[in-house]
Amino acid sequence: MTKPPKSLRAPKPAKAVAFARHARIKVQSKASAVWGLTFKALGLILGATIAVTGISVFDLSNTIKANGIVLAGSKQITEADLKGPINMLLVGSDTRAGQGGGYGNDTSELADVLILLHISADRKNAVALSFPRDLMVEWPACPSTSGGPGYLPQSMGQINATIANGGPGCTLLTIEKLTGVSIPYLALIDFKGVIEMSNAIGGVDVCVAEAINDKYTQTYLEPGEYTLQGKAALQFLRTRHGVGDGSDLSRISNQQTFLTSLVRKVKSQGVLGNPVALYSLANAAARNMKLSESLTDINVMVALAGALKDIDLDKITFLQVPSRGGLPAPYSGRVMPIYEQANVLFEKIATDQPLILAAANTGSGAVIKDGSTPVPSASPSSSASASAGATAAPTEPEALPDWARGTNAATTTCSG
Repeated sequence: MTKPPKSLRAPKPAKAVAFARHARIKVQSKASAVWGLTFKALGLILGATIAVTGISVFDLSNTIKANGIVLAGSKQITEADLKGPINMLLVGSDTRAGQGGGYGNDTSELADVLILLHISADRKNAVALSFPRDLMVEWPACPSTSGGPGYLPQSMGQINATIANGGPGCTLLTIEKLTGVSIPYLALIDFKGVIEMSNAIGGVDVCVAEAINDKYTQTYLEPGEYTLQGKAALQFLRTRHGVGDGSDLSRISNQQTFLTSLVRKVKSQGVLGNPVALYSLANAAARNMKLSESLTDINVMVALAGALKDIDLDKITFLQVPSRGGLPAPYSGRVMPIYEQANVLFEKIATDQPLILAAANTGSGAVIKDGSTPVPSASPSSSASASAGATAAPTEPEALPDWARGTNAATTTCSG
């Protein structure tokens, strides 16, 4: 049979195609379409997350700045300041205002925790120096926080009461006068702040060597190990009658048990290098702390956190100001600095020298945990000899004298 001409033949069915504006493309399969929609959805979620995070950081920054504390004689912080030695005062307030029930009805406000944090310029050493709340010292003149004429200096007063005379800035001025150290940064935290910060970090592990029975802070802990957060963490930090000889010096030793464990957790879990974890802490701080204006810049806060990131645990030293009791009335029950010892610590901080312990010396209120192997952190003497022609090896800094009371973050201590 003769085939019809090509022009009369029925056309073959064409393959399904889809047309773009300038070219042909293959029809998308169902699987491909699903994956495409999935990636688009993920893209939208990611974009929304970035936008929300940006808004959150903006809100966080505004919250921090709204609670900023103006310090007398404060200046703009520069990049050079952040590269040099860093000094910051942490003040724990016992105010009951806005704290809710369960803390009594005391209307006064005292600076019951005072810690001077020093980070060396080379970022190889740090020290947290605690001041006893009952320390009797000279008070400087302090500006008023309410626009009045301010407060006159006085020759003797209890250090924790300075916050009532011009706020935490007056406490900072008092410690600057006592130590000779310039302190541009200040952080004020209250009861709720301690609770929220401990929650943000997920609790802190502590061990108790001897039972704590303190009816004043409602702290009741049998010997053992605990993970403390929230109100339980606050109670542990506040307890005084339940540890050691019941003095504030014992309470400082007990607080160092908590704080050294906190440092170990932060370092071991990489919190200081984790933006998400840092944001969580910064958010808790913004809602529950008041910071000096020098700390209200997010970039400054991040730089300060980074300054601690690479310091070895045994080079993070916790000390307390040397003091003595036995004062006559009306100062009985209070303590005075042992100036010939305290000035050694103050001078080293002021001149950015390491403060390193040869061994832990916890004092009452804490003991070294059984089985703990503290890392040696200093040599008994800084002197070193080298044979002729040999290159002297770097030596560890000279250890503090035996009277220095404290520990380091590499040593596990227990409340006791």
